[in-house]
Amino acid sequence: MLSVVARYEHQTLTALAATADMACSTAYRMLETLRHHELVAFDTHTQTWSIGVEAFRVGQRYARHTHYLAAGRAVMRRLSEQTGETANMAVIETGELVYVAQIETSAPIRAFIPTGTRGDPQASGIGKVLLAYMDDALRAELTRVPPPAFTDHTYTDAAELALELDRVRARGWAVDDQERYVGMRCIAAPIFNEYAEPIAGLSISAPIDRLPVDHLAHKAVEVVAGAEEVTRRIGGRRPSPTRERP
Repeated sequence: MLSVVARYEHQTLTALAATADMACSTAYRMLETLRHHELVAFDTHTQTWSIGVEAFRVGQRYARHTHYLAAGRAVMRRLSEQTGETANMAVIETGELVYVAQIETSAPIRAFIPTGTRGDPQASGIGKVLLAYMDDALRAELTRVPPPAFTDHTYTDAAELALELDRVRARGWAVDDQERYVGMRCIAAPIFNEYAEPIAGLSISAPIDRLPVDHLAHKAVEVVAGAEEVTRRIGGRRPSPTRERP
């Protein structure tokens, strides 16, 4: 029904019901439900229905989602070429980390995380950097249940994880130091929207011998620069250095 309404600037109930091939009473109930959520609007003077403001908001949210993916792809490719490592992009969705894009390195030994792979945010570089900049209440909800100990390096204690997230926010980037897979490290930085909210993360991942501890800060400069470029391209902005408390 929403799709049918969107075809017209304004249309009557009878015409909409006919187009949707349903009874007027059924169409009316659907339209009233959509109107309650502001997905459609009703003009009492012309007795016609049209698309609502909330449909625009939903569309804008989708546009922002696809926008950072488009902007991030070019940045990921360049980051992979600069560092010689695999570049990743991921988001937190329904409490899980979801990898949405990857550019693989040509190195014979490399990290490979298929698009769509899900994981625990606390046990990943991107997950930790997004949690670090997240709203306190949402972060508390997402970290309420600690992840399983994938390795001896996984943060499973709430207090230790909180300290780690504070360190991540203070320096602006995160490290997954064999916290999910033994022998692999990851450096991640956040991407922000126009409200300074973390919406995605950019990272590079590699075997520990190619990302030794004394090289992390240097490599992090390149990852942070890449994430900041994506943020600029989508009209986003970084939050203030001081963490705002609600």
